[in-house]
Amino acid sequence: MALHFTKKEFTNRKEKVLKNMSEANIDALLMFKQESMYWLTGYDTFGYVFFQCLILDKFGNLVLLTRAPDLRQAQNTSIIKDIRIWIDKDGANPNDDLKKILNEFNLENKKIGIEYDAYGFTGKSAMLLNKTLNDNFKIEDRSELISKLRVIKSAEEILYVRKAAELADKALSEVWKNAKAGVSEAKILAEMQKVIFENGGDYPANEFIIGSGHNALLCRYQSEKRILTDPDQLTIEWAGTFKHYHSAMFRTIPIGKANLKHYKMYDACLEALSKCEGKLVPGNTVGEVFDIHAKILDDRGYIKSRMNACGYSLGATFSPNWMDTPPMILADNPLILKPGMVFFMHIILMDSENQLAMNLGETYLLTEKGNERLGKQKLDLVIL
Repeated sequence: MALHFTKKEFTNRKEKVLKNMSEANIDALLMFKQESMYWLTGYDTFGYVFFQCLILDKFGNLVLLTRAPDLRQAQNTSIIKDIRIWIDKDGANPNDDLKKILNEFNLENKKIGIEYDAYGFTGKSAMLLNKTLNDNFKIEDRSELISKLRVIKSAEEILYVRKAAELADKALSEVWKNAKAGVSEAKILAEMQKVIFENGGDYPANEFIIGSGHNALLCRYQSEKRILTDPDQLTIEWAGTFKHYHSAMFRTIPIGKANLKHYKMYDACLEALSKCEGKLVPGNTVGEVFDIHAKILDDRGYIKSRMNACGYSLGATFSPNWMDTPPMILADNPLILKPGMVFFMHIILMDSENQLAMNLGETYLLTEKGNERLGKQKLDLVIL
């Protein structure tokens, strides 16, 4: 069995969930988020693209309902002992199997919390679940019950986040080594992934974002792979990933030479990141971090170039997204910052009028005294 955390760690997590269930007055929680299943039990799969549910009742009983291909997956990666299989066949409705399990644990007419906000739990699945359970159970949305607990990382989790940050640093070194005129973006991506895998890392929960020239202004992966020219601009956003924990970074790198506007945009990004660091401390709200980001960039004339968020929580996440949200760093977010939180803070400027980009992003761990930038690479504007 390949467990990544101690028995005590899993026990502590389960006790926290049961305490929150008690406070919410729910008798059982139906988990559809892969992140919740991994955090609570170690269960590691991509089988969540099909129907599967982890049930936890108020007495601590755990039951996984899944498909046959994930039986051994759960046995090999998790602490789950009670694994039930629903049978694939035309017209199968696994909600019927789920209802039988709930009845088995005497949960009829009891209050059931459901993680509706899950990538693998489609709208169609939710409609079928509601139709199956509505008459015999009291159901309500509890999508954030575990998510809110996961925002603050334990000491064991922080070790993995730090390892992910080391891998992100190594990937940036490969960018600086390989990015130059005449080189394909594909080569740069290959070298970044190579060093991460060679040092024990995982696939990230979403693709690395890479773009040069006109694509340097994109904040999403797309499949075009350009050959870098002289001059050029290369935007790249990536994450080191270890045991599914992510530590992300963001850079725009001028190739050959920088446009004079690149320098001004970089100075704005660096100032904004520095001032955001000063606000990203326990006791402040997440919204206050965004406010200082917006003020600095707006005062410098970049209101049309900046984004409406400047970061988000990171943790152990699964495809299709490494953003472990909520929370996001955006206006009016009232969440109070606390030690143990991990945030990726990105300063993004996309100047469509001049077709210029500048981005700077780092991952931070909140501490008792403030925060720690987990990446150890320089923040300088590197021109290759």
